[in-house]
Amino acid sequence: MKLATRLVNYERCPGDPWRPVATPIYQTATFEQESATEFGEYDYSRSGNPTRAVLEKQIADLENGHSAFCFASGMAAIASLGRLLRPDDELLAGDDLYGGSYRAFSKVFNRSGIHVRYSDATDVEAFAALISPQTRLVHIETPTNPLLRIVDIAALAEAAHRKGALLSVDNSLMSPYLQNPLDLGADIVVHSATKFLCGHSDVTAGAIVVKDAALAHEIGFLQNAEGAGLGPFDSFLLLRGIKTLGLRVDRQQQNAQKVAEFLAGHPAVRKIYYPGLQGHAGRVLQQQQARGFSSVISIETGSLEFSRRLAEATQLFGITVSFGGINSSISLPGCMSHASIPEQVRAGRAMPADLVRLSVGIEDTQDLIDDLEQALKIAAGDRVLSAAAD
Repeated sequence: MKLATRLVNYERCPGDPWRPVATPIYQTATFEQESATEFGEYDYSRSGNPTRAVLEKQIADLENGHSAFCFASGMAAIASLGRLLRPDDELLAGDDLYGGSYRAFSKVFNRSGIHVRYSDATDVEAFAALISPQTRLVHIETPTNPLLRIVDIAALAEAAHRKGALLSVDNSLMSPYLQNPLDLGADIVVHSATKFLCGHSDVTAGAIVVKDAALAHEIGFLQNAEGAGLGPFDSFLLLRGIKTLGLRVDRQQQNAQKVAEFLAGHPAVRKIYYPGLQGHAGRVLQQQQARGFSSVISIETGSLEFSRRLAEATQLFGITVSFGGINSSISLPGCMSHASIPEQVRAGRAMPADLVRLSVGIEDTQDLIDDLEQALKIAAGDRVLSAAAD
């Protein structure tokens, strides 16, 4: 079956004689056992729940993985990655990544004696040269967040494996509908399922997908031992959201392409980051390893104050820190999603203070363009007045 069909056709209720067309919510903390000395398939919802089990199998199948594990948030999933490491192990990460990941890597993982280094993963040769005998895990995002750079997954997977390290790819910005890192050689895929997988901004969730049984055993143990598994009601909502993933992403990408083309031609936009545009440095690579460009766009305006006025002047683009939802949103990463990265570190990674990130939703395309046009006009008011005075 093609991916669009697989999104809505799967085993919804294993073993249920009534054959419901939607997976029931098994909203129970514990399960009565037939024996006092042996557990059945489910005993306690922290350890396993039928609703979550259906969700995890569906995500694993969509990512072409061995097993998937769903967590209470994307950061709970990221935190479990740290438990794969031991004191004096090293984590090598791309230097353009979500601020919460940076916070966990640099301010939490280091408490356990884990060494963390960052570098530009788009230069695979130079990045791979940094993998040392102590490097157990390499972690990247592609496209990166928020500068939308593209990393060669297959080449980096080969380099990591050659030196005995695992490769983890945060696939939140693409979803399995557009990109399958495990097929390209990655060992682990991480999702903030709050984003495109859910798509409706009503669930906070995370997922880890692995390609082999040994990793599955280890992640499953951690999920149960630390108790960060996703609850049954959120699992139900996430399952429902995934059914429309293809429809949503197709529409969002169509809108994003037209919005990006509009912004690229606007005089108030100094620079635009979107892999779907001709001239983007990673466009060809993205076409080779993915099936689309997603619907997140970043722009520079030349002024933090201009960017603030732009965000506050939009009417359809809500100011929110997430992305991937059906409603369009706008944010200033340096002040919001990436604020946990110290300012000097952001500057060293060439992340502009005036950067604006847009997540394009499913609204009418022209309405979105009109909204941005009026907001840009309002934000540019001072510039226009200054130019007239000159």
